[in-house]
Amino acid sequence: MVPSGRFCVSVNRLMRRSLCGHRNPFGYFSLARLSSAPTTEKIDQLRHKIQNGPHLKDFITATGPSNEPPRMNLESDGPFIAKRNESLPYLPENYLDGGGLKVHIETYGCQMNVNDSQIAAKLLNQYNYQIVEEWTSADIIILMTCAIRDSAETKIWARLRELKQFKLSGHLKQIGVIGCMAERLKTKLIEKHSFVDVVAGPDNYRDLPKLLAINNITGTNAVNTLLSLDETYADVMPVVVLGHENKVNLNNWSQFKKGEAIKAFVSIMRGCNNMCSYCIVPFTRGRERSRPVESIVEEVRLLSAAGCKEITLLGQNVNSYCDTHLINDEEANEHELAEGFTPMLKTKPTGLTFDTLLEKVASIDPEIRIRFTSPHPKDFPTRVLNVIKKYPNICKSIHLPAQSGDDQILARMRRGYTKKAYLDLVTKFREILPNVALTSDFICGFCDETEDAHKETLDLIDRVKFQFAYIFAYSMRERTHAHYRLEDNVPREIKVRRVTEALDLFHKHSLTLNVDKIGQQNLVLVDGISSRSNLDLSGRDDANVNVIFERRAIPVGSINGSTTREPIPGDYVCTETINCNSKTLVARPLYLTSLSEFNSR
Repeated sequence: MVPSGRFCVSVNRLMRRSLCGHRNPFGYFSLARLSSAPTTEKIDQLRHKIQNGPHLKDFITATGPSNEPPRMNLESDGPFIAKRNESLPYLPENYLDGGGLKVHIETYGCQMNVNDSQIAAKLLNQYNYQIVEEWTSADIIILMTCAIRDSAETKIWARLRELKQFKLSGHLKQIGVIGCMAERLKTKLIEKHSFVDVVAGPDNYRDLPKLLAINNITGTNAVNTLLSLDETYADVMPVVVLGHENKVNLNNWSQFKKGEAIKAFVSIMRGCNNMCSYCIVPFTRGRERSRPVESIVEEVRLLSAAGCKEITLLGQNVNSYCDTHLINDEEANEHELAEGFTPMLKTKPTGLTFDTLLEKVASIDPEIRIRFTSPHPKDFPTRVLNVIKKYPNICKSIHLPAQSGDDQILARMRRGYTKKAYLDLVTKFREILPNVALTSDFICGFCDETEDAHKETLDLIDRVKFQFAYIFAYSMRERTHAHYRLEDNVPREIKVRRVTEALDLFHKHSLTLNVDKIGQQNLVLVDGISSRSNLDLSGRDDANVNVIFERRAIPVGSINGSTTREPIPGDYVCTETINCNSKTLVARPLYLTSLSEFNSR
């Protein structure tokens, strides 16, 4: 395990570069804001130590019966003896206190980044930083970034230019860039934008208080982007969910944001071993490592007790979860692949696999919907499908990323399957889960994609008929296999045309699927007031399709119930679909119910 003081290596390197003429921005707030503020003499001592790097003794555990690690003491050169198993911070704890400074975190990218923002917020909050929603009132702004597509990074560059002006006007003290883009670009972020004060990769959120303190004390840009082999943030419970039925004033909807207090993300694993040729995730988030099952189950129990109604299990390859801590446990299984699929890297050893975890989570509370994203098709053996079938509260909406329908392109993408293997898996899904709603990802215009290859993709979309699909034009990412070995040789205008054709075909089929629901009863979990009208409510059905219905009092328990009230976020409502488009259902609310009652009809 890498010592907690590992960020000092990067800081020291940056400091030495600054001494050699590399630009070194000034700090923007004084230590007077910190509780137990150090003296000027101590600040000078700390600055000297940071400039000259940590001593070897700061990273070596002392020998002897107590096995207690030495710790730096700013007042003397002698070691400060810490408690056993305590981390080895290069900064004493009193330097890390945020003094109530206001931090605003802006999130770009996937649901994993949303969860990572919650983790970062929780960790900063523990060090007396105040997390705020309004960026204009913040002392510190941190961007949680995405590096998957060029368009995501373009948005972040534009936002950084805006924040530069805000900082120069004196309204902002520090700017941080964290997440995948930070990991991909590392110190290039500071070289291109010297006003960025702190850079931290996805495995380094625990060091944010240290990085902010170092930048504050010394004016030195603080960077830590080292990947970890074991960091899962298993001990960080990032989401605080409030109950609703006995705490909500039905006449005060302003207390709710859409979906607030009823849904949560739970990260179960980090990193990815798939090594798809177009994808940078393995290089920005590292190799796969699964969170211990006990911590996941405990977090779900806490969310259940708090009134949560929907939980999404998260991972870059969520269904490849394998807790190897249970290698001798009777529940342990060999990691199994779907038929016709091969992995890029060696499969995992025996452990507690995704089907067992899914069953444990689903059995905690039958009133909580369980979803998961993002899976890989290779990790859907029959036993996973059987667990999904067994539990009514596991949503029958499954994301099945295809990326392409052409065998040669799939091989260049290093996906590990053919079009036939994918279609065979879809057939198995629909045999075991007849009402499954499948969604997918597609990349148009990948290296060497011909018109015939594109037609194979259209044929796949036509045959599967996805409920929803994310379709993007290919953008080359540095450090990927494709960047080194392939040529991005499909013109931009052809990529855009192919994306349009794929989207039009997907929308055609999703409209047909939604039209088939007209006249049927559907269970909807209420999110809040519709963005279209204050007179309507909106929510999601089991297939994760948005449903809009009239906001009014309806019967409780059954359509003939004598008690009525207006639905609130977190309620399950039985609706009847009366109209639709390709993305949204319009429904008539019938009565308030529960997930268990609706599924037992």
